[in-house]
Amino acid sequence: MAKNKYKVYFYSLIAITLWGLSYIWCDQLLGQGIRVEYFVFVRTMSAGIILAVFNLSIGKNLAVRRRDVPKFALLAFFEPFVYFICETYGIGLTESPTYSALIIASTPIVATAAGIFFFKEKLKAVNFIGIAICLVGLVLVTISADKVGDKFILGAILLCIAVFAEVGHATVTKKLSFQYDPLIIVMYQFVIGTAYLFPIFLTRGLGGFSPGLYLSWSVWRPILCLAILCSSLSFSLWVTSIKELGVAKSSIFQAMIPVVTAIAGIILGSEKMTAMQWCGIAVAIAGLLLTQYAGRKKG
Repeated sequence: MAKNKYKVYFYSLIAITLWGLSYIWCDQLLGQGIRVEYFVFVRTMSAGIILAVFNLSIGKNLAVRRRDVPKFALLAFFEPFVYFICETYGIGLTESPTYSALIIASTPIVATAAGIFFFKEKLKAVNFIGIAICLVGLVLVTISADKVGDKFILGAILLCIAVFAEVGHATVTKKLSFQYDPLIIVMYQFVIGTAYLFPIFLTRGLGGFSPGLYLSWSVWRPILCLAILCSSLSFSLWVTSIKELGVAKSSIFQAMIPVVTAIAGIILGSEKMTAMQWCGIAVAIAGLLLTQYAGRKKG
């Protein structure tokens, strides 16, 4: 049992690491002037195709019960449709990948309430203390981060909407995870999401389309990274995390995404870390460990 739990933690860390890098890749696309409606659609469609081909190649059963179709439709509506649009616009308006990641990292607060209300998940007092400590650490990480844009408030509002969409996604995923394989859930999530995003892609995504830029490797490299690593792989791993850890505890791992983003920014040379930020990372990790503390079972 313990070995399986550590495996789930490993999956969670891979997912949040890749999602932390996603803010950098999205920022690269926005910096080249690529429209949100274009690369979000292409990312979603590519992820759906990749997963469909993979599932078919390994002989997965793609059948879905009729009564579960509305759940899959709602899942795709929350994410990628609402989440990706609000998140990507939010990053563009705040003009700060690190601050954007910090706002998204508030997800555990909302998710904890959802987990307790919908699934009767139980957290100990030490877990709540861990959430508070983790968030304090994140504030320290971003306290001297990069500058923000003139429309930061609007961007922050959109990112908050993305947070609620993420919690909705986790709640529906939890319900589906006991009936379907993670690869199947994520495949339909992106296939249906592609249909949702298609009208926006046609009406806005192709505006100002320039083949020389939009089809260049400098654009497709981050899009493929987002589709393969941050969508196909990360979401498949995340379904397992939600199923095994629950909505509340799994979402707490997302609080570490700003740490990954900040460190990636340092490696890429776009940000510099202060001593206070490094201290914040240590505090955030300590808080994360407390959130996962389950205590000793009696008997």
